[in-house]
Amino acid sequence: DDENKKLLESRTAPKETTKIYTIKVQSKAIDGKNLQQIRQLIGRQFVVSRQLSDGNFTVPNGKTIIHNNDLILVVSTEADSNAIVDLMGELSDYDWTASENKMISRRIVITRGVINGKTLASLKLRTVNVNCTRVIRSGFDLLASPDLVLQVGDRVMVVGTPDAIKRVEDMLGNTLKRLDEPHIITIFVGIFFGILFGSIPFFIPGMPMPVKLGLAGGPLVVSILLGRFGSKLKLITYTTQSANLMLREIGITLFLASVGLASGGKFVETVISGNGLIWVMCGFIITTLPLLIVGFVGRKLLKMNYFNLMGLLSGSMTDPPALAYSNATAGNDAPAISYSTVYPLTMFLRVVLAQILILAFA
Repeated sequence: DDENKKLLESRTAPKETTKIYTIKVQSKAIDGKNLQQIRQLIGRQFVVSRQLSDGNFTVPNGKTIIHNNDLILVVSTEADSNAIVDLMGELSDYDWTASENKMISRRIVITRGVINGKTLASLKLRTVNVNCTRVIRSGFDLLASPDLVLQVGDRVMVVGTPDAIKRVEDMLGNTLKRLDEPHIITIFVGIFFGILFGSIPFFIPGMPMPVKLGLAGGPLVVSILLGRFGSKLKLITYTTQSANLMLREIGITLFLASVGLASGGKFVETVISGNGLIWVMCGFIITTLPLLIVGFVGRKLLKMNYFNLMGLLSGSMTDPPALAYSNATAGNDAPAISYSTVYPLTMFLRVVLAQILILAFA
């Protein structure tokens, strides 16, 4: 329980979260300037979702003039909030309930594939009198900056009139049923180019034979690139949580089955004959000793979270069964996140260094 509490506290660090607050404008420096000029003057990223000026509620845009004594509802990162308040005026506890008669806020899910890879600015939501305040992706709040690249599955928080919100829903999709449809083409593109990339020989000076990433390293590198740049290529990488878990479990099952079929036939014969027991003992020591050392250093000296440490050790061994056990033990996704941070580099080193060592001592 203590580990879970510490983990949740670490995930809700103020510097990574967005904050919504009301400011009563009191500044001679920004009085009479529009929002675009104010952003340049302050030098911080923020979004103004609503404005109360002379008793009128509006959804402001970049050309909206801000005056002293105006009330504005601001969305920014927690780290920038204090600076923005100091430069613009003072915090207010104003209740914006009265504004809901003219404008509403709505969370819209992006389900149309044509939106995937587009920037927020390219949607030109201001032309339909709608303001986007933040984007929620994989449980994280992202500030709605103009250059933010949108993906299918993102949840966009918008403010505007009911009619304008309806037009934005039609533009973005907001059809949850579409998210249940698997995007198989992206998976097969990743597999195909991963196999091709893994077959490319890399020549290293002094080595008699080229090095290849193979079926393990090639798809891994391509999948990382697709996750980073797939939206720019109009490839939808979103998968539902259930589909993700199914693919993960199938992959682990096939991996264990292939290992068992490949090495199980002569396992007993190998162990009991010749130096089999010595090799097994050496393998046990080589596997266990580094884990004990890294676990002790990470837990006792670096004070790492236990769940994160489980994922880190599983990833350092590139061991999917260990990850499955870690996830089941932790009951959260902390081990999987730590696993994904170290697994690509470890797998790459295993594939490449193994071939280099074999060729070097051949």
